Amino acid sequence: MIKHPIFAAGGLLAAFAVGGTGLVAFTHQMTDDKIAANERNALLASLSEMVPASSIDNDIVTDTVAVSDEERLGTAETLVYLGRKQGEPVAAVFTSVVPDGYSGPIKLLVAVKADGALGGVRVVSHKETPGLGDKIEVEKSDWVHGFDGLSLGSPPEERWKVKRDGGIFDQFTGATITPRSIVKAVKKTLLFYQDRGESLFQEKTAAKGEGDTVATSKMAG
Repeated sequence: MIKHPIFAAGGLLAAFAVGGTGLVAFTHQMTDDKIAANERNALLASLSEMVPASSIDNDIVTDTVAVSDEERLGTAETLVYLGRKQGEPVAAVFTSVVPDGYSGPIKLLVAVKADGALGGVRVVSHKETPGLGDKIEVEKSDWVHGFDGLSLGSPPEERWKVKRDGGIFDQFTGATITPRSIVKAVKKTLLFYQDRGESLFQEKTAAKGEGDTVATSKMAG
């Protein structure tokens, strides 16, 4: 008689535990899916802003190549979207990562046109402080548009810094680390393109020629 309530209580607790675990797992999965969908939508919108559809005739979303240069691109493997027109390079859009943001890594899209000038920079995701570091978002300020049209020669490489460090880029009041880190990451992406930009398109073309399917190629860092 005494044991029955104990067993009943134990069974009830176990049921709650299983149900709670399942609910947490379900919520986590739904949240992850929503985040992934939001990032993809942001990606597509940003690609079309930086590389207008009228400037290319290929499917830039599927015409990609993977490259490896963690020092300059911020991650072990970086996906690059390639824009072409009549087979000629138009722009390469790098999924560069800022590893040293104030509150953690910052994911970027850095569009570099065939001539080495920037087609634009967009922040895909970040965890910077609301009201301070989040001014990197195009919806919050026009700061990120300051990169449009710039290149390693304009301004000179030594001026690729925030104004506090002797460069040309504005910093945010109370939040210098975030813009400083992004400027450095964009500059490193341009340096990568300067060294490897032409070969990105050549590597992908070679991969297409070797078979009927488009292969993703990797390049040494």
